[in-house]
Amino acid sequence: MRKWTVLAAAALGLAGLAALLVRRGPRLPPDAERTITRIRAGPVTGVVNGEAGYAQSDDVRIWYESLPPVGAEKGVILLNIALGASSLYWPPAFLRALTAVGYRVIRYDQRGTGASSWMTGWSREHEYSLIDMANDAVAVLDELRIDRAHLIGLSLGGFVAQEVAIGHPERVRSLTLMSTSADPTDTALPGPRTWPLIQAAIAALPLLRYRFLGGETNLVKELLAGLIAQGGDEPIDVEEWTRIVLYDLRERNGLNLRALRQHQAAVAVTRSRYPLLGTITAPTLVIHGTADAFLPIEHGHRLAAAIPPAYGLWLEGAGHPFPYPDMPEVMAAILSHLDGC
Repeated sequence: MRKWTVLAAAALGLAGLAALLVRRGPRLPPDAERTITRIRAGPVTGVVNGEAGYAQSDDVRIWYESLPPVGAEKGVILLNIALGASSLYWPPAFLRALTAVGYRVIRYDQRGTGASSWMTGWSREHEYSLIDMANDAVAVLDELRIDRAHLIGLSLGGFVAQEVAIGHPERVRSLTLMSTSADPTDTALPGPRTWPLIQAAIAALPLLRYRFLGGETNLVKELLAGLIAQGGDEPIDVEEWTRIVLYDLRERNGLNLRALRQHQAAVAVTRSRYPLLGTITAPTLVIHGTADAFLPIEHGHRLAAAIPPAYGLWLEGAGHPFPYPDMPEVMAAILSHLDGC
């Protein structure tokens, strides 16, 4: 009897999963299908428009792009993106908001992602740390002959930005740390909130059908549906994001799943930064959502308290994904911070 009960439960579970996967999920913009088809039919252009090249960090090649400012240059910003992500996925509107007011913006692919070295020789016996990744960021500044830069770090990119500020303080003009922590494994702080993460995973299941079906069109739809599901205030530019996804697939082989594991291992082998944060002298803005289920808000509070020249912007109801729901407020705070440094 137990056997049939187990089989029935498994069948119901599979049926439930299948039902979730065939659900439509977020409704795509009405012109999405036509736009994707049109762009797929030709060469993909307009994704990398700045000065692109490679920096050498020991035996690792790091791809970068330097985007010029509009008008006179006020300073240089180095963007450090989240775990496992290519730098192409910084929202184009975010990049434009920074360059439009006079900042030169540099984005780079962290090791294991995009057009940087994919670390095929990585193993548990030959791991790299966040300090190594911070040295990659400094190598980009060296290659471009930039003495000091404003560092913006998102999630894992915030870990890396902190390591640059600790190990190379003379290279950092200011820090902007978004949805991040000085030690995500600190047992004195709350860990990931399990139930909100489960709810988010269940809500994302309908998007997986695009991944299972595969092909360029479905992978573009997966990203668009994910952006819509985040519930941001800004409209989704279907053409812009279609070009980014197709360029990433055709020129860079898309997402490197191994990098996710490697970056997680880099976090695990790197010591806590809390004892070292008091040495940071760069003006620091900490931005964190009160509804962040991955790194709860307490991580942002402690981070801001541990860096002497830091202050916080706490986003009510915002979670971990970027861009945040109220980006005009966030951009105003970031630009005010940068202009004051």
